[in-house]
Amino acid sequence: MFEFAGKVAVITGAGSGFGRAFAHKGAALGMKLVLADVNAGELAQTVDSLREAGADAIGVPTDVSDAAQVEALAQAALAEFGKVHVLFNNAGVGTGGFLWESSANDWSWVFGVNVMGVAHGVRVFAPIMLAQNEPAHIVNTASVAGLLAPPAMGVYNASKHAVVALTETLYHDLKLAQAGTGGEVGCSLLCPAFVPTGIADAERARPGGLRNASRPTRSQIAAGKQLQRAVQSGKLTAADVADIAFEAIAARRFYIITHPGIMATVKLRHEDIEQLREPSDPMSLKPEVKNPQ
Repeated sequence: MFEFAGKVAVITGAGSGFGRAFAHKGAALGMKLVLADVNAGELAQTVDSLREAGADAIGVPTDVSDAAQVEALAQAALAEFGKVHVLFNNAGVGTGGFLWESSANDWSWVFGVNVMGVAHGVRVFAPIMLAQNEPAHIVNTASVAGLLAPPAMGVYNASKHAVVALTETLYHDLKLAQAGTGGEVGCSLLCPAFVPTGIADAERARPGGLRNASRPTRSQIAAGKQLQRAVQSGKLTAADVADIAFEAIAARRFYIITHPGIMATVKLRHEDIEQLREPSDPMSLKPEVKNPQ
């Protein structure tokens, strides 16, 4: 079992949603916290609330799509606490609408945060963890959208499928790199469905240089409204997901599926592939997959 008390956690996207919930859970377990978010104001609020409750936490404003800023985040963590034991590559954004209506800016923004943010985190922090020769763990936040392909979410789906493949490969790479050493560094893939978080308002974090000049299309407006409704109707909270994630880390479990009702639809997708059928529409089959987080 992984022990959390006194260990150091780095959490991206910690200004809201899952990231903030991970931070509060880590603090409750006695962890030291290095928190990152592109929104400096929301990050400061999270750090202040944790410090007021007695937690040992620092905030490092970070755009995870920028390799140099992720490297600076790691240096700040080491300068403050000397080590890193848990990394949550959690920052994420999303857009909706028909694929052909998604702009080059949409692709650059979503992939920059959702994919390259995870890639930078792994690239920078995995060598630090491996060199420590202590138990450590990386959690990459994907989505059930990384296991399925709901319509009108193509850019987001593609980014989360990339995180799934990246993390499954990370699992194998860590095993190979630590063969015969006891395997102190592990990883997990977090795939939640919709939960009331700030993901539906992610547009507020889009950099000015990647904003679209044209107005949203009808499909994009419809997708946004549907996402807002689905997120607000989520039955699990971000705190619930944090509890599930920390339990999985403690048990060293790779797949973290927060909404088990989704698995029948995941199985159906796999059967479509195995039997060479046309893809089934997951949104017409299981309500749990509508606008996944």
